[in-house]
Amino acid sequence: MFNNELLISSLKKINIELSDKQVDQLKNYCSLLIEKNKVMNLTAITDVDEIISKHFVDSALINSVVPMTNGKIIDVGTGAGFPGLVLKIVFPELEVVLLDSLDKRIKFLDEVIEKLGLENVYTIHGRAEDFGRDESYREQFDYCVSRAVANLSVLAEYCIPFVKEGGKFVSYKSANSEEEINQSSNAIKVLGGELEKVETVSIPETDIDRTFAIINKVNCTDNKYPRRAGKPTKKPL
Repeated sequence: MFNNELLISSLKKINIELSDKQVDQLKNYCSLLIEKNKVMNLTAITDVDEIISKHFVDSALINSVVPMTNGKIIDVGTGAGFPGLVLKIVFPELEVVLLDSLDKRIKFLDEVIEKLGLENVYTIHGRAEDFGRDESYREQFDYCVSRAVANLSVLAEYCIPFVKEGGKFVSYKSANSEEEINQSSNAIKVLGGELEKVETVSIPETDIDRTFAIINKVNCTDNKYPRRAGKPTKKPL
């Protein structure tokens, strides 16, 4: 049973109020996720309350550190749509692009988008290394977000090329990621970024903390980045 009260009260604690329509959209998203997860691996989290807290509320938590206003946002390595698809539902004025390398996940997201009647949200099947070099996507976004599990030096090379000068790359990291974030300083600088701040926020109604690394795009990214597939992971900057 979907726990409307948990969703509404948790989001209120981070100053987000949903309409009935938005609550219904998230409820339907949850149902579609649980159903599809029976036949393909989308999430290890299958308890409804945990999906609400650890996927939906966690995704929206970014608003506590970087207010989500009108803008164009790309979610790199979106998986089952976290955080990008949640952000589209919660902040419908955003234009959102969801990028993932697995076609099955993209097909699932297309199904959710259609069933929820969402507009101005697009999916791309492919690698960040390839689309980061494509002029249609390179330096075209106000925000790049990623909840993907990868070292920040590697993620920075995947993500910063998408961000226009004056925009931000916001990485969702686990608590106690300070050392990893510090070690990424060279990569961030080389790619045209500058670490603005690191902020840790608690997910309401849980004992879990989420750390955000907020990186400003201060210079254009050199054309040699991102490097070809596999290089960023094998030889981080």
